[in-house]
Amino acid sequence: MGLTPLDSTLTGSLLSDPDSVALLDDRAAVAAMLRVEAALAVAQGRLGLIPANAADRIAAVVPGLDLDPATLAEGSADAGVPVPALVAQLRAAVGGEAAAHVHFGATSQDIVDTGLVLRLRDLLDLFDGRLAALISALAGLADRHRTTVMAGRTRTQQAVPVSFGLKAAGWLLPLVRQRTRLAELRPRLLLLQFGGAAGTLAALQDRGPAVAAALAEELDLGLPAMPWHAQRDGPAELAGWLSLTTGALGKFGQDAMLLAQSEVAEMRESGDAGRGGSSTMPQKANPVSAEALVALARFNAGMVGQMHQALVHAQERDGAAWQQEWLALPQMLVAAGAALRHAAAMAEGLQVDADRMRATLDASNGLLLAEAASFALAAHMPRPQAQDLVKRASLTALAEDRHLMDLLAGMTDAPVDWQALKDPAGYLGAADSFIDGALAASRA
Repeated sequence: MGLTPLDSTLTGSLLSDPDSVALLDDRAAVAAMLRVEAALAVAQGRLGLIPANAADRIAAVVPGLDLDPATLAEGSADAGVPVPALVAQLRAAVGGEAAAHVHFGATSQDIVDTGLVLRLRDLLDLFDGRLAALISALAGLADRHRTTVMAGRTRTQQAVPVSFGLKAAGWLLPLVRQRTRLAELRPRLLLLQFGGAAGTLAALQDRGPAVAAALAEELDLGLPAMPWHAQRDGPAELAGWLSLTTGALGKFGQDAMLLAQSEVAEMRESGDAGRGGSSTMPQKANPVSAEALVALARFNAGMVGQMHQALVHAQERDGAAWQQEWLALPQMLVAAGAALRHAAAMAEGLQVDADRMRATLDASNGLLLAEAASFALAAHMPRPQAQDLVKRASLTALAEDRHLMDLLAGMTDAPVDWQALKDPAGYLGAADSFIDGALAASRA
């Protein structure tokens, strides 16, 4: 096993995500930092701060430079950050007089943080695409199952009828809101970090703001009002978004687990006969993806506190708080990528057993319609009297295994159409309208 289940050969295929890892691994980090160094040289060359031929040389070397992250490890241990070792190798590759102009006026945190932002931009694109596909799949479920009536359950007990379409709409809407939040988050997060030694860019004298603007343009990043090296609300907000996203997916997983229980069996997460098998019990089909969604949601809910701890960033640079981000944020990102991957597979492969749902309703002997009976009777008698009558009838229905409406018909002469009231589909309230609203939101 690896140091964490996320990087383990044994469990990584379950709890990790190759596409997310590829944007976060050491090679991706080195490539992003080199890209920042090249863009800095280009911006400074354009402004005349460094010779144009030096800027051209640096920009030409970077795309073909394949630095082995292992060669930066010793430098990272010595400096607490890989940038000094990276700059040394980049200068050696550039050679000549141009080498002196590498990393001009920047500090290590500028390169690390801006490199991270470049990778986060690609990750957010990945997550947004997965969210869009998942929303579409759940919208299809909601629409197809508008009339699939099932037992609604509150506090683990059967309550009133709902439709499976409404349940799917409930999984859908938080993800729609997460896409909106992601769009709102991007301009606050995808910002250049360029502040020099302590956030003043003093080494560039009065040209600092111009260089920052040119560098932001070169990298297609937002330009903050000032360097944010000690203002960590952007990464912390991202962490909150990641936890909200995995939490919403965890709700999907939790519901799927409960509906897939042997005693309920109203849904299976997959039609694949080999999925979720047991080593000793051939009859089992464990809800593997649903379990992963719940575990990943709980994991990120715990990790978001680590990112909030890192908000307490001492003075102009805090190595400890910075390293705390390095420990927490990549794991949260990979967990979110894995959760989105599992949720997409579940939404596409979900097996809904409408017959079993109907059997559950029938087995309740009308008790899920107790509220409906109370309100029907309340039209002909005081409501407390109606509720008391239905409560007594419910106890008898349970004790004698009889249908609630048949009992009520014999207990009162109120002119209620008890036969019509037996149909659970007649007591779905505004479910269809709510599904319409969810689908409209998903399309928007």
